[in-house]
Amino acid sequence: LDLVESGGGLVQSGGSLRLSCAPSEFPLSYYAIMWFRQAPGKEREGVSCIGTDGKSTDYADSVKGRFTISRDNAKNTVYLQMDNLKPEDPAVYYCAAGPGLGGAGDGRCSRHGPSDYWGPGTQVTVSS
Repeated sequence: LDLVESGGGLVQSGGSLRLSCAPSEFPLSYYAIMWFRQAPGKEREGVSCIGTDGKSTDYADSVKGRFTISRDNAKNTVYLQMDNLKPEDPAVYYCAAGPGLGGAGDGRCSRHGPSDYWGPGTQVTVSS
């Protein structure tokens, strides 16, 4: 089961990007979706998540108020809108799918997982 991220690229500091996450062959609606990022030399960080109900969300303190996660089950896609990008945001961003916080059927999520399926990542670069 594959996930594919898109929307990464180069943007100036203060600019915006919207990342998309879509599976190749399974319905996203059954899964909580997480966004992680990893910069060179740093540990992987859970950035955000959205539960199957579309209401449960979680954000890292470093992105609260700047990033917004959403899902469109009709389009089988999850989005991460990133506004006011800062020099500390560059990283490879990965989306991951997993059961809800309390297991399958739980609409809640945690940005830390659990996660079962991953995409290959998309690079985000911010120029100052």
